[in-house]
Amino acid sequence: MREKTAIIVGAGPAGLTAAYELLARTAIRPVVLEKSEFMGGIARTVNYKGYRMDIGGHRFFSKSDRVMNWWLDLMPMQAVPGAPPSITYQRQTRTVLGSGDGPDPDREDRVMLLRKRRSRIYFLRRFFDYPIRLSSETLAKLGLVRTVRIGLSYLKSAAFPIRDERTLEQFFINRFGRELYLTFFKSYTEKVWGVPCDRISAEWGSQRVKGLSIARSILHFLKQALHRRSDVAQKDTETSLIEQFLYPKLGPGQMWEEVARQVCEKGGEVLTGWDAVRVLSDGFRVTGIEAVHASGERRLFEGDYFFSTMPVQELVRALDQPAPPEVVEVSEGLMYRDFITVGLLVRGLKVKEDHPDGSKLIRDNWIYIQEPDVLVGRLQIFNNWSPYLVPDRTKVWLGLEYFCNESDPLWTKSDAEMTRLAAEELARIGIIDAGDVLDATVVHVPKTYPAYFGTYPRFHVVREYLDRFENLFLIGRNGMHRYNNQDHSMLAAMVAVDNIAAGVPGKDNIWAVNTEQEYHEEK
Repeated sequence: MREKTAIIVGAGPAGLTAAYELLARTAIRPVVLEKSEFMGGIARTVNYKGYRMDIGGHRFFSKSDRVMNWWLDLMPMQAVPGAPPSITYQRQTRTVLGSGDGPDPDREDRVMLLRKRRSRIYFLRRFFDYPIRLSSETLAKLGLVRTVRIGLSYLKSAAFPIRDERTLEQFFINRFGRELYLTFFKSYTEKVWGVPCDRISAEWGSQRVKGLSIARSILHFLKQALHRRSDVAQKDTETSLIEQFLYPKLGPGQMWEEVARQVCEKGGEVLTGWDAVRVLSDGFRVTGIEAVHASGERRLFEGDYFFSTMPVQELVRALDQPAPPEVVEVSEGLMYRDFITVGLLVRGLKVKEDHPDGSKLIRDNWIYIQEPDVLVGRLQIFNNWSPYLVPDRTKVWLGLEYFCNESDPLWTKSDAEMTRLAAEELARIGIIDAGDVLDATVVHVPKTYPAYFGTYPRFHVVREYLDRFENLFLIGRNGMHRYNNQDHSMLAAMVAVDNIAAGVPGKDNIWAVNTEQEYHEEK
C-alpha cells in the first residue's frame, strides 16, 4: 500500500505535537513546513550572544495528565536534593525528586527544572501580589479609601451581577467588582489589546482568566496557609494561582527542538524556510500545499491529511477555490495583536528583595506593568525562569514586552530606538538606572495574539466552512484563532490525531479543547 502522508503547516507546539503523535500512533508520515528557521513558534528560545530569551513566557504546567506525561517522557525532571522522594501530579507519581533518577542540570542539558512561580503587578510605583492578596500590606498600599470602595463594589457585583455577560468589561466586573476592575484590570488589558474592554468578547476572559475570582483567591490563600504542596500540576488550582511549574533548562524552544529532532529521527521531515502560499483542493478535500522557499524555490507538497496552524485569515486567502463571500468577510475582519520583546542586559535592578543575607535580585518570573505613563506591558526576568538562560549570573537579563499592531509607529521603530525607549521607561518607573544597560536586542513577533473583537463573534461562519474539508485540521493558537496556552494547542493536535487513528470524521471534539476547566477529564 502507498505510504500515507500528512502535510503540517507550522512547527509550533501544535504542529510538532501532531507530527510526533502521527509517528507514534499511526503509519502516516508527517512533513512539517516551517516558514522561519526556528522550532516552537512563539514558544521558541531566542539566543542572543549566549543569553536566551523566552518570547512571551512559557510555564510548563497543565491540568492534562496526557500533556504532563508527554513533556516528561521527552525531557525528564531534574533531581532536587532534600525534596520528597517523589512528586505527584494529575494522580500520577514519578520517583524523580531526590531519588537519584533525575538528571543533574549542571551536567546535562536535556532536563526539566522545577521552578517556583512568582508574578506581581507594578502599580503606583509599588509591587502588588498577583493575584491580589487580602493582606495588611496590600491594604496599606491601596489606602483605606480605595480599599473600602473596592470592597463595597465587589459586594454590589456579587449581589447584583450583570446577567447578560457579553463583554470583557462585564466579565471582570462580575468577578472582581467595578472598582477593582478599574484599578488593576482595565488599563493593563487595554494596553495589551489596544481597544476598550467593552469591545472585547467575554470569551477572552473565560479562556485566559478561567474561574479566577476574589472568592477563589481567598480560598486559595487560606488553603496555602494551612498546608504546603509538592504537586506540580495542582489540578484543583486555577492557572493564575499555581505555585510551581516545570521549565526546560534552556528555555521552551529546547523542548520543541528536541521534538523536531525525534520527528526526523523516526522518519518524518521538518523543513524550514517554507512559506505555505496556496491550498489546493478537489471539492471539500485538500490535495496539496504549494509553498515558496526563502531561496525562491516553489514546490507542491501533496498528501492525504493536512494540518494548519497558520493564521485563519491567511488560510482562507490561500484557498485555490474562493470561499463564499460571508466566509471571506468574516475572515478578513479577524484581528490580531502583534508583539515586540526588547532584551536588556543590565548590571542590576534598583528594586531589591529583602533577605537576611542582604538585598538580592527580586524573585519574579514576570511583572505586569500597570503604570499608565509607560508603554511597556510586562517585564520578564529571565534569571528567574532558568539560571541557565544567563551565562553571566552577575548580570540581570530582562525582557520588556510591548503590545502593538503592525500599523503602529512602535512597530516600525529601529532597534536602537526601541532599546532607548525600553531603558528610559524602566528608569522612569524606578526599576533600573538607564546607565546600567550593557547590551540589548529586539525581537518582533507578528500575529502573536488572535483578538476577540472585530468579526470574532461571527467566527463560527469560518469554522463551519473550513471544517467541511474532510482531511483538513485546524490546530494551534492562530490555526484556531484562539488565545490558547501551549498545552491546549498540543491537546487539539492530539485529539485530531485521535480522530484520524480511530476513523472519526467529526471535529467538534478538537474545538472543545479548553472550553471546560478540567479539559474534559473526570473531576
